[in-house]
Amino acid sequence: MNTIAEHIADFLKEYPPFNNLTFQELFDIATNIRVINLEKHTVLFQNNDILHDSFYVVASGVINLTTIADAEETIINKCHEGDIFGLRPFFAKNNYMMTAKAREESIIYAIPIAVFRPFVANNSDVLNFLLESFAINSRNTKDNVNSGGKLISDTSFYVDQQSEMQYIQSLSYNNSPLKTEANHIVKDVAILMTESMVDNIIVCEKNHPIGIVTDADLSSKIATGRYPITETIDKIMSSPVVTVIENVSLAEAQLLMLKHNVTHLCVTKDGTSKSAVKGIISEHDLIVAQASNPGVLIKEIKRSQLPKDLKQIRDRLSDLIQNSIQKNIPISHISNIASEINLAIIKRAVELSILDLGSPPARFAWLSIGSQGRKEQLLLTDQDSILIFEDVTPDKYRETKDYFLRLAKRTTSILEKVGYEYCPNGHMGSNMLWCKSLTDWTKQYNSWMNTPGENSNDLSSIFFDYEIVFGEPKIEEVIENVIFKNAVNNTLFFDFLGNDALKRNSPLSFFKKFIIEEEGPHKTKFDIKTRALMPLIDSARLLILNANIKGIKNTYLRFKQLAITDSKNAEIYLSCAEAFLTLSKYRTLEGLKNDDSGQYINLKEMSKTDKEKLKNALTPMKDLEELIKSKFQLTQFS
Repeated sequence: MNTIAEHIADFLKEYPPFNNLTFQELFDIATNIRVINLEKHTVLFQNNDILHDSFYVVASGVINLTTIADAEETIINKCHEGDIFGLRPFFAKNNYMMTAKAREESIIYAIPIAVFRPFVANNSDVLNFLLESFAINSRNTKDNVNSGGKLISDTSFYVDQQSEMQYIQSLSYNNSPLKTEANHIVKDVAILMTESMVDNIIVCEKNHPIGIVTDADLSSKIATGRYPITETIDKIMSSPVVTVIENVSLAEAQLLMLKHNVTHLCVTKDGTSKSAVKGIISEHDLIVAQASNPGVLIKEIKRSQLPKDLKQIRDRLSDLIQNSIQKNIPISHISNIASEINLAIIKRAVELSILDLGSPPARFAWLSIGSQGRKEQLLLTDQDSILIFEDVTPDKYRETKDYFLRLAKRTTSILEKVGYEYCPNGHMGSNMLWCKSLTDWTKQYNSWMNTPGENSNDLSSIFFDYEIVFGEPKIEEVIENVIFKNAVNNTLFFDFLGNDALKRNSPLSFFKKFIIEEEGPHKTKFDIKTRALMPLIDSARLLILNANIKGIKNTYLRFKQLAITDSKNAEIYLSCAEAFLTLSKYRTLEGLKNDDSGQYINLKEMSKTDKEKLKNALTPMKDLEELIKSKFQLTQFS
């Protein structure tokens, strides 16, 4: 066995994405790897160099990746042992957009792309790692050629959890592709492509694709003189064309391009070359789609330095949510993805505030409450949060609380700039009422739960929906234990919550008509939040606390869990779970359409079918109300 190749394979298997390959596969790759020794300050490639036929892995030493902006060289990343860089030849055609220079004496493994490509095409984990890594800084690929190096496309990469959205995320592509026929002359076709400002044209016969011509074909076959410009287009087309169905996923398109070594896919009605052309997918479309991948967004959040950077990412999340709903991706799945991205944004806002203020004087926990605490925040609603810091000595209390109030005010200010409005009720960590020590918060929850009637003015049920965003998890655990300890046999507390859950007005009249707003700015509209969603949210919270089930904050999951633990009423719970998803979807669509919270639905703009679906989603609420009345003695606060 080749001992050098074996040594290289042993090295590679410790790092992503190579750890997704077998040792034999790695050995086969390693036998083709070129080992490069770089002296200190040696340049491997630089901005605007022609692309190499390999990408690179750092075996030892450090490689600086730099770019030139405003006549100043800026270090973008430092690549250490095991890091990958120089991936541009895999996914793009234009020259390098940055410089790779040895910071110290280094050894680099050059992996030929031609050798590695088959392993990528047959392994989606490897492909997704490489393409997500490349896409992080390539979402403006269309502009990269003229960007002067300001948009970076090569960097070092680290593994984050791969998002399953990668496998179902659909693509946006050109659905009005340029088409021609086989007997048309190359010159005429080239003029048509130039005038239309596209780099490809599909050759059709009765609107069925038989080939494709790209700028690359014109360069390699016409400009070189291999064929005259007066030749018919069928002589230079690439055939057969690779075809896909209309709803092809991002991952599937990536695999097909790599498998067939093509830069374009032809979309047809049934996915074969025997049906009508519906569109064309290019490499650029893949990179644009990849840039909106949740894993990419989270990586960008972690590197953001300014509120405007976070705002741009949050805007892209709105696009992702809208596209996902249009592609019928389950709303529960979309909520999970949106929640993780929202969580990352809030966490980064806290981190940036700490960078400004300096290290905290005590351990603390920043908790999102309300919709984000339940992982249900799909729209840009107002922010709700509390801040809990560990107990300190009395002489340190004032300065400790002052620090955390300043921290919270900076954080909420950043989030407001991102687009999360301040809570109108002041339920934020920047409010001195909701920024206090662990002991004070313990007393607060004890008071709320044991004497709810005496403290009903400041008791909001959203304080029982929480998710730690930043800080010490044990602090959140203490609060959770306090809540569930107080909940045991606490009929007074559940009496209060039960009445609170049933206080909303009915969403439907006796004759099954929607109860709409009769006056005000939302006159004739349906309040889907207050009349439909909140009763489900409040009821699920009441029932899950009463069942003493910890760790489940999401309304949909609460109902699903209740169906398991209380099988006698499983049908009601499952109906409520599905109803919650349906209502959430309609609210989200309304909010995206009007760029608001989606609270008020304009029924006049809904189709008859959608109105019926909405009405059907409200039917389980009566059964749920009766169930609560039978389970709890709702007398004290009635």
